[in-house]
Amino acid sequence: MVVILFGGIKSKSREKQEMHLLCCLTMKIELPTNSYTYDEYKAMIEALHAQGKVTGVAQSESLLEYSKLNMHRMQRWDKTFVPNAELARTIATIEKSLHWIIITEGWCGDAAQQIPVIEKLAALNPRIHTHYILRDDNRETMDMFLTNGSRSIPVWICTDEHWNLLWNWGPRTAAAAEMLQALKESGVDESTQKQELHTWYARNKHQSFQQEIGELVSSLIVTT
Repeated sequence: MVVILFGGIKSKSREKQEMHLLCCLTMKIELPTNSYTYDEYKAMIEALHAQGKVTGVAQSESLLEYSKLNMHRMQRWDKTFVPNAELARTIATIEKSLHWIIITEGWCGDAAQQIPVIEKLAALNPRIHTHYILRDDNRETMDMFLTNGSRSIPVWICTDEHWNLLWNWGPRTAAAAEMLQALKESGVDESTQKQELHTWYARNKHQSFQQEIGELVSSLIVTT
């Protein structure tokens, strides 16, 4: 997980896991014209599936199977995820308009696990507006938010009503990243890594995610 908060608050990286102050920065985000609502994003993925395709540049049978499985994952979290009471109260207290931009692709397993949760959180406050954009169609925006030089997704970008960047988060929680890194170092094959990661998501039930996001949302209460 890599988090950067702008406005002189703090940044956190999964590699060092340490806090340090940032000088005040102002970065304006331009929303791409090819953005989607959550429902539009899901409908687009399903329409592509009907054509035997997936989002993004790369096309393969394996990506198509991943993308179809991810639709089931999103539908499951759409139905079952309920935010904890503390986080729900905190989000409800945000008093200024925000834009949440999520960089994603339909075949991305981490995105499928976390996007429904982000959408559920946004629904708690009418001042929060979500926008979904595809990584491969928006390389310029993606390249502003690389993780260790990689175009890792999802990336969650939070701006104020004037599109000034407040913070960004992604692609997964520190706990998930540490677990995955341990598997890689132990020599576990990539297929098993993915299976273990999704098992972790199911067992954790987004508790780690909500804890990290709670810290970010609390910063909005202070800075908005």
